[in-house]
Amino acid sequence: MIQLPAGLLLLALACAYAAEPCGAPADPRTMLVTTGWLAAHLSDPHLAIVAIGDRADYDRGHIPGAVFLRYADMSAKQSVLTLELPPMNNLAAIFGGLGVSNDSRIVLYINGGRPIQATRVFLTLDAMGLGAQASILDGGMPLWEQEGHPVSRDVPAVKQAALTPCPRSDVIVDNSYVASHLRHGGVDIVDARAPEYYSGENTAPGKRRGHIPGALNLPYTAFVDPQGKLYPPDTLREMFRRAGIQPGDRVVSYCHIGMQATMVYFAARYLGFDARLYDGSWEDWSAHLDLPAETAAH
Repeated sequence: MIQLPAGLLLLALACAYAAEPCGAPADPRTMLVTTGWLAAHLSDPHLAIVAIGDRADYDRGHIPGAVFLRYADMSAKQSVLTLELPPMNNLAAIFGGLGVSNDSRIVLYINGGRPIQATRVFLTLDAMGLGAQASILDGGMPLWEQEGHPVSRDVPAVKQAALTPCPRSDVIVDNSYVASHLRHGGVDIVDARAPEYYSGENTAPGKRRGHIPGALNLPYTAFVDPQGKLYPPDTLREMFRRAGIQPGDRVVSYCHIGMQATMVYFAARYLGFDARLYDGSWEDWSAHLDLPAETAAH
């Protein structure tokens, strides 16, 4: 994937938006936008800028025109799991309440939060069929401020927008899917947790040790540089290759609760892989004692 200049990126965004209806998959050409591109297009009428992170940080200063998304709203309220995709009608109400419509070009950015919160929200939009309309601001608020772009404390007035999801079936998988694809040729189960959790040296309270049998380990922390920017495509491809992921493979990622693994999901989609997320992740797998686990030195 090549980082496009601002002018070409605008053309790619326009072409992708015009060509892809609701329900289209995330477009690798437009999954990331630069701070320079966003600064030049703050007044675009269809642009919906969504800040993710801490409300206090948002109130202290945010990108002009940005609305604040409560990350807690990204999880199903009645789920037994810590983090699980909410029903589509709930998500439509949440994003519609932020002024996001089916005509919006959505830019997500971190405002006091963590990069994996942005990738989790991106995955959510992709599952809603809005992935082709969504982008993440590379570097988030820290880079935006560092480069001297404008910051505002004004909270924009937002009008409820009509939003109709077009749910995709190729984003989220469950434990039965994973169990039926263990050591399956062309399907790579990827554990995004830190190596000590993958190996079984450490474990979260109440969870079994180890990892899903045959899973590769690719820690989520490896994907962004010290500025919070995604590493270049060639670097990411080499990381995937060294982990054992081959071109054309399907990448199914998991972690503790389905948050860290969205970084693997995002990077895989960005590189053109067929990517899925095991949403229940180790929290779900570990709770089913009939499902196997293995430990190994990393």
